[in-house]
Amino acid sequence: MVLSVVLAAFVLILPVELPDKTLFATLVLATRFPPLPVFVGVGLAFGLQVAIAVTAGSLLSLLPEAVVSAVVAVLFLTGAVLLWRESRKGGDEDEATAQAREQTSFVRAAAISFGVLFAAEWGDLSQLATAGLAARYEEPLSVFVGAWAALLVISGLAAFLGRKLADRLPVTLLHRVAAGLFLVFAVVAVVETVRTLTG
Repeated sequence: MVLSVVLAAFVLILPVELPDKTLFATLVLATRFPPLPVFVGVGLAFGLQVAIAVTAGSLLSLLPEAVVSAVVAVLFLTGAVLLWRESRKGGDEDEATAQAREQTSFVRAAAISFGVLFAAEWGDLSQLATAGLAARYEEPLSVFVGAWAALLVISGLAAFLGRKLADRLPVTLLHRVAAGLFLVFAVVAVVETVRTLTG
C-alpha cells in the first residue's frame, strides 16, 4: 500500500461527497433510524461501490498509457464540470420532512440504509473519481483504502451528527473546491497524455 496514493484518494473524495446527495440521504436515514445501523449499512454500501469503481479503474489501466491518461482526463474533467454546475445551483436541496424514529431492528435499519445508498451511489462523482485514481496510479488497494476512508468519514458525520451538519455546510463552496480539485487532476492527466504521445 502506498500512503501518498491513500492520501490523494482521501483528499479528492472527501470534498466531493460532502455536498453530495448521498450525504443528505444519510442525514434523512439518521432521522428515521438509530445512527449505528445507518452508519453500518451506508459504510458497507460505500465499500462495495468503491470496490466496483476500483475494479473498473484497474481494468482501464490494462490499456495503453496514452489511452488511460486520456480517459482519466475525461473522467476528471466531466466531474469538474458537473460539480461546477451544481455549485451554480446553490445550496437548495430538497430535504425529506423529519419523521418519527421507527422501532426497527438493527439488521433491518442497516439493510434499508445499505439499499438506499447503494442505489444512490451509482454513477456518482466519487465513483468517477475513484475509477480515475485507480487507473492513474495502478494502486487499487491504496485507492480503495483512501476512497473508502473518506466515504466512511462522511457517512459517520452524517449518521452521528445528523441535521446539525447540514445546517453548517457551505455547500456551494464545497462544490467549487471539489470542482477545482477535479480540474487539477484533469490537467495533470492531459499533460501526461501529451507527454506520452510526444515522448
